[in-house]
Amino acid sequence: MNLDSINEQTKATGKVRITKTNSLGEIIQEFEVPNLVVTTGKNFIAGKIVATTNSPVAMTHMGIGTGTGTPAAGDTSLGTQTARVTLSSAVASNNTVTFTATFPAGTGDGALTEAGVFNAASGGTMLCRTTYPTVTKGAGDSIAITWIITIS
Repeated sequence: MNLDSINEQTKATGKVRITKTNSLGEIIQEFEVPNLVVTTGKNFIAGKIVATTNSPVAMTHMGIGTGTGTPAAGDTSLGTQTARVTLSSAVASNNTVTFTATFPAGTGDGALTEAGVFNAASGGTMLCRTTYPTVTKGAGDSIAITWIITIS
């Protein structure tokens, strides 16, 4: 076997589905955007491979905000976070992890343009970040975010 011909290219990539629902429960905006697994997220994944305890702490929260800066590998937080909620689910299946969270009426209202996944209610390690077209969340609206990360 020629070891020079082996070219393993492991990647962590993803997509984010954002669904805005009005106070009547009607979907009024829905779209999908790409995701960036940031450097701290890649370091987190590597640490979990060898973890013998719950260290590093699992991803538990999702944040939204109004920052508009392009996501970069060195990001460690959202540009301007407006809310962070506990994940409603985190499921691993084969080479895919799916995180879901809902920002209910009255939580994180405004002209939202970014989201991220974290392992703490504040601060903590950011796994990934995305920006998206403006979603104006009114006081009676809710936003559901489904974040799919694939290791390939």
